[in-house]
Amino acid sequence: MTEPRKLLSLQPDQVIMGKTGTATVVRNTGSHFMLSELPRWELFPAVLRGKIRLKGSESTNPVAVGDHVRYEIQDEEASFEHPAVITEVIDRSNYVIRKSTNLSRQSHVIAANIDQAFIVVSMYFPEIKLPFLDRILVTCEVYGVPATIVLNKVDMYRDIAQEQIDDFRRIYEGAGYRVIETSARTGEGVETLREACRDKVCLFSGESGVGKSSLIKALDPSLSPKVGRISETHLQGKHTTTFYEMYPICSGGFIVDTPGLRGFGLVDLEKEEIALYFPEMLREAQNCRFAPCTHTHEPGCAVKEAVDDGRISAERYNSYLGMLEEDKKFR
Repeated sequence: MTEPRKLLSLQPDQVIMGKTGTATVVRNTGSHFMLSELPRWELFPAVLRGKIRLKGSESTNPVAVGDHVRYEIQDEEASFEHPAVITEVIDRSNYVIRKSTNLSRQSHVIAANIDQAFIVVSMYFPEIKLPFLDRILVTCEVYGVPATIVLNKVDMYRDIAQEQIDDFRRIYEGAGYRVIETSARTGEGVETLREACRDKVCLFSGESGVGKSSLIKALDPSLSPKVGRISETHLQGKHTTTFYEMYPICSGGFIVDTPGLRGFGLVDLEKEEIALYFPEMLREAQNCRFAPCTHTHEPGCAVKEAVDDGRISAERYNSYLGMLEEDKKFR
């Protein structure tokens, strides 16, 4: 797996001379950006001049929300008529990136320079897809983003699914992840989540319909992210957030809201490396008879033994096998 790559800055003849500064990208609508010199929240518009690209990558967005950038403006202040010009993207400390699961296989940086990622899921409405969750968690491990799982909408199904909730917590807490149960409607867990966000830049991500926008509004009622409804026919979520955006929250810190995701492919990860990013598998792998070990067929495999003994969940192991198959499919 390659290290997060450095970004190339603009060529000198492409730079507008004038006032310069450093800011954070807080909104990305594709070709236009909003910047702010955090922790101050004073927004101003910006555009790209020339080509900024991620060296050696086919990412569709070389500039992402959370990026720290250098900018220049001609006038005393940037305006929509005379926006600032992003001239360089400062090296990222980390980022979350996904690859499209359609035939294009293009990669997209979801957000950069994140202190904490909150992966929002719902046991039902829409029904949780564990392989999808596991792909996001593996990506967070690869790129050095601490991850917490937020199990949302618990008020809707706790009475009928407490056993499933307990099993879910056993699987993911056993793997080493914190799980916070929340309900944007009743307020359960919201204060715990608010405290976990305090004074941090936090990414909220997950499938469409899991209630990310409702949770963000519960964390800070002054915010107004779009809230959608679940399709009653298929119990699937609809996209409500349409672009990537950062919000300040009243308790301190910033939240990056993202469009709901329908697929999440891994980027820049060799199949021999995948097991290294399952914390529970990594703990057991040191006792495997062979190194390297694919944990699929080798005799004396400690990981397979741990699955048989229940120390590693069958659900997480099956996600791992699915990632190996996906790697074969797209090579």
